[in-house]
Amino acid sequence: MEKVKPYIDQHKARFMNELFDIIRIPSISSIASHKPDILKMANHYRESLLKAGVDHAEVMPSKGNPVVYAEKIIDPKLPTVLVYAHYDVMPVDPVELWTSPPFEPEIRDGLIYARGADDDKGQGFMHVKAFETLVKTNNLKVNVKFMIEGEEEIGSVSLGAFCDEHKEMLKADIILVSDTGMIARDIPSITVGLRGLAYWQVEVTGPNRDLHSGLFGGGVANPINMLSKMIASMTDENNRITMPGFYDDVLEATAEEREKLNKAPFSLNEYQKAIDVEEVAGEKGFTTIERTGIRPSFDVCGIWGGYTGEGAKTVLPSKAYAKISARLVPNQHHEKVAEMFETHFTNIAPKSVKVKVESLHGGQAYVCPIDLPAYRAAEKAYIKTYGKTPIPTRSGGSIPIISTFEDKLGIKTILMGFGLESDAIHSPNENFRVENFYNGIHTISWFYHYFAEELK
Repeated sequence: MEKVKPYIDQHKARFMNELFDIIRIPSISSIASHKPDILKMANHYRESLLKAGVDHAEVMPSKGNPVVYAEKIIDPKLPTVLVYAHYDVMPVDPVELWTSPPFEPEIRDGLIYARGADDDKGQGFMHVKAFETLVKTNNLKVNVKFMIEGEEEIGSVSLGAFCDEHKEMLKADIILVSDTGMIARDIPSITVGLRGLAYWQVEVTGPNRDLHSGLFGGGVANPINMLSKMIASMTDENNRITMPGFYDDVLEATAEEREKLNKAPFSLNEYQKAIDVEEVAGEKGFTTIERTGIRPSFDVCGIWGGYTGEGAKTVLPSKAYAKISARLVPNQHHEKVAEMFETHFTNIAPKSVKVKVESLHGGQAYVCPIDLPAYRAAEKAYIKTYGKTPIPTRSGGSIPIISTFEDKLGIKTILMGFGLESDAIHSPNENFRVENFYNGIHTISWFYHYFAEELK
């Protein structure tokens, strides 16, 4: 293993150039016109894995976008690690807020700026390079499989069926994922919990056509006004969600768990400064760390309707729309919550409008035990790179497929993230620290070494 760091150092420039090559492919899964880019990206990943040293790699069909599968089986008797990543990315709008073109990666002040720089091309590609490093230095002591999908940003809608269909092929001892983050640049952490997700689009219809707001205003319900009132009623003065039965299945954290969670390094002042807000908000009685880690939440992700062009148009719109999400915690089932929301949101609508609710996607919360051999291996690997024991944390984000893996494949997942809160994933000017890209390759390489030792 003494050859690992020198190999990474020797090939740093090539690793970065290869990362830039995959970033330049605009593999946006939510926009149909990017379908050719999705296929191009999948094939590019396949070629990258073959060059890294896998014995077999193919682009496999699913019910949606293809899945890249690859493997290197040294000895069927040895432990097997299944690496999961995704090659699709979020849309780039509003593009005018980007300092540099989103698919032309650029390094500024030690940061890679581009869509997918962190989520998940930068973090996913670390695994390809860590694998290559171990193969080329003759240090790979476990079997490795790769499953890289193209629908994570739209809810991994086809991957559950893919797992059902290929259970034997995907057998492994642990699933390894880098799609999360660290507490801070110099404070490594391992994500041991993810919130679940339920996501809807709602449509509110008033009159059968757009109307003149002078002739009809005050006499006909405005769908945008009604939708706004309905959304406002979804939380109370304490920022608790008002949907009947919503909290029935919430797994409440114990006082001891809350105390441990709040021991993580966190500066409320720095948090507020980083996102330029004077005051935080959320459910009364909980800290910011608790609100984003162990409590459910309700948010409007987008809202539109009527005239939004330049200048004025006095119109009373026929329709209004919103995209709405709820982050869920352990024991809350996303399908149950989805049905609950549809019933409630329809019931609170006045008779002056009609409501349509469409459930777009969802997923369960996930918790990883810290006594797993893979957790111990990850802990040692972070210590090797950072000289510090990583802190177990719960992320407010969701990776819906992680709970599906446990359900479909019966395999636990270890989440070794290297992103930072400042990376602006899903936003304009997404970035990933160059230092974290190389540290990730180094840490993941050592994970394999320690995981093999743990399972001897």
